[in-house]
Amino acid sequence: MSSAAKPHPLSVFLVEDETLIQMMVADMIEELGHTIIAQASDLNQALSLAQTADFDVAILDINLNGQRIDPVAEALLRRNLPFIFASGYGEGGRIDRFRDRPALQKPFILSQLAEAIDAVLRPSGDGPYPDRSATTRIT
Repeated sequence: MSSAAKPHPLSVFLVEDETLIQMMVADMIEELGHTIIAQASDLNQALSLAQTADFDVAILDINLNGQRIDPVAEALLRRNLPFIFASGYGEGGRIDRFRDRPALQKPFILSQLAEAIDAVLRPSGDGPYPDRSATTRIT
């Protein structure tokens, strides 16, 4: 058993069009001690929530029923909110503009999800996201 302190609970926006995968990822997020604050399974719903919902981090499926998630990522970028891509397409699924963003290759395991969340929230001095909590730092 690890003696490391758990980071504070985060609120998560999950975008996934496959119901079983959405349920599996939601379970993993909750197992990490975080809360799903918003979920979307189609592009219009995801874009609306990306523009209005209050959350700490988003996990975005790259392809929603044949539509690319790019407009949602752009909306999150404008709001300076951290996000992680999840894809079965590998590195080739992301457009060049988002190559610097963390991505999970489906299927992924709990530890990979935890690492991606830590990476996207880790302050890097001049990184794209504000330091939301000292407890998310990895030393």
